[in-house]
Amino acid sequence: METVGVGLVGSQFVSTIHAESLKRVPRARLAAVASPTPGHAQAFAQTHGIPHALTDYRKMLEMGEVDLVVIGAPNDVHCQITCDAAVAGKHVVCEKPLCLNLAEADRMLAACRKAGVKLMYAEELCFTPKYVRLRKLADDGALGKLTLIKQSEKHDGPHAPHFWDVDRSGGGVAMDMGCHAIEFFRWMLGKPRALDVYAQMSTQVHTDKTRGDDNALLIVNFEGGVTCVAEESWTKPGGMDDRAEVYGSEGVAYANLLQGNAILAYSARGYDYAVEKAGATKGWSFPIYEEAWNYGFPQEMEHFVNCVADGLEPLETGDDGRAVLEIIFAAYRSAATGRKVKLPFRTRAAKPYDLWRGGQGREGERP
Repeated sequence: METVGVGLVGSQFVSTIHAESLKRVPRARLAAVASPTPGHAQAFAQTHGIPHALTDYRKMLEMGEVDLVVIGAPNDVHCQITCDAAVAGKHVVCEKPLCLNLAEADRMLAACRKAGVKLMYAEELCFTPKYVRLRKLADDGALGKLTLIKQSEKHDGPHAPHFWDVDRSGGGVAMDMGCHAIEFFRWMLGKPRALDVYAQMSTQVHTDKTRGDDNALLIVNFEGGVTCVAEESWTKPGGMDDRAEVYGSEGVAYANLLQGNAILAYSARGYDYAVEKAGATKGWSFPIYEEAWNYGFPQEMEHFVNCVADGLEPLETGDDGRAVLEIIFAAYRSAATGRKVKLPFRTRAAKPYDLWRGGQGREGERP
């Protein structure tokens, strides 16, 4: 396959990042964009030079020039779009989190396997240059035997209404950003089995906007003896904060994505944060240059396009997305009970929130 025709489902912040990143991939060809909101797809297509703009993504799936569908739509529609794309014979890149629940994840995986198409999980932290270098230090033995990994992501809250709505998003900040940390841990460690998770969650600031958690702390223990700690917050003003720490028997390494390769700036008016649109940036903050590249988005999209073009196995798959979702569900259960929850964890819950404050306790679990 000389080039890969790409169709985007979505026309807002993450789809903008996808489009800009795919323009930097020589083997990618932006063929179409779909958004149900009148006028959005047309404006997006004009901005990015995309030949086809549609309001119904299913029309995109009928197009012969589309080989790969990239889903940048809300969480509650990931499953249906993926299954429809699979039936149409299209490969899929699905943004995090994979979907709302484990039953949906299994449907997505089964549909893609039956159709013989790739289901790829868009976790950019596995392609982020600083984090890639961090992993190489660990893999090369520079830090000795790994003992503890921390990852944190914080800003003052999401930009779109569906993130605040737990019925559409599935949960709060642990669902939105904790999934980044969990897959970062799995990737750093070579994807071992997770043994258990303990979590603490609360809604501290945004009670007027969401029933979901806006602060979360997750502790995950993995086979091999490494403990991993995720700190997630929607309550930090001044833009994004994203960093990792890796501790070993012979060393330690710190990686801060937005300081050290950023500009120190003060703005009385505030400015637009390209990657996460992470709320207000008035006052002191750290605007990053080449933001999409520093987060690994072009590298991620190039990898997925090459996987489709050359028939390669993706670094991040639907199975990885499901593994992350299982740990997220266990974390919400832990936050409800105040106890460590062992993995594997099976549940019939429709969304993680239901195991925390949704009135669904042990009756939502299966042994």
